[in-house]
Amino acid sequence: MRLFGRKNEPVDPAEAISDFWTWWRQTRPEIDAYIEAEDTQALAELIGGAVTTLHPSLIWEIAPGGTARHALVVSASGDPELRPLAHRWAKAAPPTDDLWEFHPSRQANPKAAEVTVEVAGREFGVDRLVLGLRVPPGAARVDVSAFHPIFPDIDDETRLEATLLALDWLLGEDEVARWVGDIIAAEFEPIDAIPAIHLSAVVADIAEGVKPGQWALLEGQTGQGARLTVVARHPLRPVDFPTFDQHIAISLPYANAQEDGQPAGPSMKALRDFEERLGELLGKRGSAVLAAHLTSGGTREMHVYADPSGDAALVIKELVPSWPEGRARVDVAADPSWSAVAHFLT
Repeated sequence: MRLFGRKNEPVDPAEAISDFWTWWRQTRPEIDAYIEAEDTQALAELIGGAVTTLHPSLIWEIAPGGTARHALVVSASGDPELRPLAHRWAKAAPPTDDLWEFHPSRQANPKAAEVTVEVAGREFGVDRLVLGLRVPPGAARVDVSAFHPIFPDIDDETRLEATLLALDWLLGEDEVARWVGDIIAAEFEPIDAIPAIHLSAVVADIAEGVKPGQWALLEGQTGQGARLTVVARHPLRPVDFPTFDQHIAISLPYANAQEDGQPAGPSMKALRDFEERLGELLGKRGSAVLAAHLTSGGTREMHVYADPSGDAALVIKELVPSWPEGRARVDVAADPSWSAVAHFLT
């Protein structure tokens, strides 16, 4: 069954999550009774209100479980602003039992090729979905152009919704965010299209070529024409760190610069030493990650993302005064979509 709920006003996330699981424990016998009776309308009314109190834009569904009979999925539906909330909800869930398990995103359906649903009054079967695939050079993702025989007869928005749903069934929602780039729901069949069921094999090939700990070096110019260098994790994706929605910006002015404004001599060594100390501190905690740093005009800006329930911001504020070449600055803000490094997301 596919059930959804929405509300108009959000509440405090931590309080809402706690309230939800309190409600779940109290209401579990009633929920289980409706499940046994296959009363989808009663379930929609009961669970729908509780989920939408969590946040107005979360969606939910009851799906077959992996180890349990049923899975309750509460999903951000691809919205990076809501992904941390959904994952925190799942982290606070009770242990899986014989009847229920809990997920913060739609899971891949091992029988996706057999799934058929009604879309705009037409039969939409994944077995008839085909995909045109393109892997951009140097990218750890695949761009998808999807086509189904019913697509010429339905509107653009419905085509895209059907495509996104099918991709979630094929890969799982988080894997779509991780490995799929541009998505087009095409009105005409792409050249060299392949059956959609082969998408997971293509993604597996891409994933095999991605090694952990890689970094990309980028160069460009600032708006004033100064040389800008960027070092960013590759691939750089918020979905890999779903609860790291606290942005910690570190600004380090350096004293020794080349003519183009890039660090030289003692300043280069000081920056490397600081980054090593920062990496050691973050590595010990496991609740924060250095995403990228930008260097131009005598200043290096380091972008760290952390789980706000940890102490990364405090540790960094204690570390920064040791910077020897000027007055360093630390700014902390919520940034669940990683907008501060949006240009370098891959």
